[in-house]
Amino acid sequence: MEKGTIREDEEAQAHVDIWKYVFGFVDMAVVKCAIQLGIPDALEAHGGPATLSDLSSALGCSPSALHRIMRFLVFRNILKEGPAGYLQTPLSRLLMKNNDKSMADFVLFEASPAMLAPWHALSAHARANGAPAFELAHGEDIWKFAAEHPADRNLIDRAMACDARVAVPAIIEGCPELFDGLESVVDVGGGTGTVLRMLLKAFPGVRRGINFDLPAVVSAAPDCAGIERVGGDMFASVPKADAAYIMWVLHNWDDDECIQILSNCRKAIPKDKGKLIIIEAVIEEDPNNKLEFVKLMLDMAMMVHTNTGKERTAKEWAYILTQAGFSRHTIKPIKAVQSVIEAYP
Repeated sequence: MEKGTIREDEEAQAHVDIWKYVFGFVDMAVVKCAIQLGIPDALEAHGGPATLSDLSSALGCSPSALHRIMRFLVFRNILKEGPAGYLQTPLSRLLMKNNDKSMADFVLFEASPAMLAPWHALSAHARANGAPAFELAHGEDIWKFAAEHPADRNLIDRAMACDARVAVPAIIEGCPELFDGLESVVDVGGGTGTVLRMLLKAFPGVRRGINFDLPAVVSAAPDCAGIERVGGDMFASVPKADAAYIMWVLHNWDDDECIQILSNCRKAIPKDKGKLIIIEAVIEEDPNNKLEFVKLMLDMAMMVHTNTGKERTAKEWAYILTQAGFSRHTIKPIKAVQSVIEAYP
């Protein structure tokens, strides 16, 4: 094939691909709509192929509008359409509101007006001396905003709990020995305690759990046997335990802030058998990793949603752990976006 033909093919493909970016928001918007309407849940409740009439009656939707939405969802392989009607797929089941593996709350969080607004300020942030994108959009950082807007705080908590229900089983499967020899664990930034409850159930050798977060956050956590709720500031100190567990917290902060948090975690665990367990993404820049694109999108989300947060490479993780006083660490991939990082005093 001649070089001129290759260039013509590339240009022709570019004219197709550009539409993915012109209307790139449509996938998120239609999936959000499907969740809000309850389409996946209605299909599940129907128990078999559902016609347009079945769904429009069950959901109280206009048949003509619903037909167009369903047509898009089928084209994007989110749903299937057979001779007898519409059918669920493994992907659509992840959008059900009542499903242990549902990602619906995460979609609703990222598709909320508050979370979408800062994306419009990404270029302004990227310029020299640019202010944080979230502050440009809302006038304050995400933590102050969440404290002042309970509905958005609830969206954050539900999204994190949603991810935990997916990631924690992958941790349990991939690292069954993770808590061997440990009797107590403090979950740093534990939110409403979803992760800690799952861990204590999976690892009965851990007899005592401490759910540690801001006082306003842990006060909303439900009571649970074996778990103590402690309010405080992880930048000041961390409650003592055999292990400190910290999941999807450090990517919110810059290196100096992470080093401070990690130093406090190191002080909280015993030198002889203590362990720090970090659950975070590790950017590998590996095109063969099916989830690598998610890690890079997460990095952009951290740039937009936080003032100084970022996803890190293995080398960057090694730097902050060493600076925080940890003598050695390991990184183990699991069947999730995150990896398990174990660090020792």
